[in-house]
This record gives sequence, C-alpha cells and structure tokens, in this order.
Amino acid sequence: MCGVAVYPAAFDYLDPTSVPEAIDFLQSHEGEDVKVLAGGQSLIPLMRLRFARPSYLVDLNRIRALRSLNLEGGWLQIGALVRESELERSREVRQRFEILYETTRVIADPSVRNLATVGGNLAHGDPANDHPATMMALDASVVADGPQGERVIPVRQFFLGLFETALEPAEILTEIRIPSVPPDTGLAYRKLKRQVGDFAIVGVAARLSLTSGIVSDAHLVYTNVGATPQRIESAAQGLVGHQATEEAFWSAGTAAANALELRDDIRGSSLYRHRVVRALTTRALCAARERASDGGDR
Repeated sequence: MCGVAVYPAAFDYLDPTSVPEAIDFLQSHEGEDVKVLAGGQSLIPLMRLRFARPSYLVDLNRIRALRSLNLEGGWLQIGALVRESELERSREVRQRFEILYETTRVIADPSVRNLATVGGNLAHGDPANDHPATMMALDASVVADGPQGERVIPVRQFFLGLFETALEPAEILTEIRIPSVPPDTGLAYRKLKRQVGDFAIVGVAARLSLTSGIVSDAHLVYTNVGATPQRIESAAQGLVGHQATEEAFWSAGTAAANALELRDDIRGSSLYRHRVVRALTTRALCAARERASDGGDR
C-alpha cells in the first residue's frame, strides 16, 4: 500500500458529557470543519483514508442521556447513541416493530452493529444506509437539538441530498420517535446485497393497510437507488382499492422500477436493478400483507 495514507490527519478532540456542552462547542466553531462522532463506523474509515480530515472531532459517547430506548404510550423513543445490536436484541422492538428488527439484522455484520448507532445511521445521510427507508415507512421523526432549542423533523423531510440532511451546523440529532403502527397495518423490509456486510443493491420498505382484504393504504420507500431514500407514492397508491394479491404487488414493483431513475453501478446494471426492484417489492409487500392480516405489527 505504498503511498496510501491509512492514518487520520491531526485533529483536536472533545468528549462532552452533555448535549448543551456539545452544542456550545459546535456553535463556537461554526464554519470550521467539525465532525460529530457517534458509532464511528462510517466516519472513522473515511478519516483513516483521509477522505475526511476534520479539524475537530466531537465524541458524543459520554452523553448518557442519548442512550435511552423506551416504549411509552405506543411510541418508541430511540436515543441517538442506541447501538444497532441493542435494537436487534430488544424483545419489545421485535414484537411491536418487527420491521426495525429485520432492518437492523441486515446492516453490515455483528462487529459493526455492536458499535454503530441508529442516530449515526440517519445523521450520516448516506442513501445506501438501511434505516432511512424503514424510518420513512414508519412515519418516524427525529429530534434535533441546537442553539435555538429542540425541533422535531419528520424523517420524510430530513434527507435533502447525497450525505446532506436538515441538521443545521450546530445541531445534534438526539432522538428518533416512532409512532405506534395502526391495527391491520403491516410493514416489512427486504434487501438484496452481494455479500455479508455489503450495502444494498436495492432495498425496499413496504407499508400496507388492509380492510377486509382490500388495500386501504400503502407506501413504498427504496434504498440505494438515488441521492436520498426514494418514496414512490404513485406505485404504492396504485394498490389502494384493490385486492392484496401477488399479481397486484408485482404490478406495483414494475411501476416503481419504471418510476425510479436506475443507473448502472458497481453492484449491477440498471436492467438488473430494475428486475431486483420488482422482485423485492413483491416480497416486501407479501410479508407486509401477512403481518397486516395478523392484526398488524404489534
């Protein structure tokens, strides 16, 4: 590896013990290259290769208030520093929000999930990450804390572009809030990847509501097919008013594939990804139908 840098450039390090302390530092260094460290599974590799060369690193891991995982009044509250492995092990999460469990299970590998955080997965703004699509399907919101206080941002409005989110320079994502899933509504996430630990070739989060076997509402959100998670409402709403059949789901997948601007990349051609979108959409909707028929995600 002659001539390849594999160690971070020099930086100043801060490890605050409270959110206000972290915000004060970010505000005082606004306009400078400051990075916030949560799990570090995306940032640290970039720093080692010197693709990222921050002047300051703010490590949030001593802020205990960001580690809570609570289910109250039907709402799931996930602190920004909750590890993927904690979400994976939570019995309540698996029983009430099974889509979160299955999403977490396909993120990288156990060694990464032991360190990676849910908040970091969202704040990084990578369209290849899995949680963004799932959180959009769940109608989740994130809490951003900054100099002007807290504000709640719907996840649908959070992702603005490639690695770009609605967070202001001096704001920190502190919490994710997920409402309870209504009765007769099911959600599922399906992902195709080349090998364990890889990003998705395509991923899809499906949400389906049924009334007497008829689709009353539907949503489809896709991973790694654009600069942000792609919500294809035209394909999903085409299901409304129809029987929840596999043929209808295949048609929805075809409509979604046609609506997406699929391109060739290192994981496959646009034609291949078109076929993957159709197949995964059908599988995700079939799984969501089964859960909705069982009374919905509990």
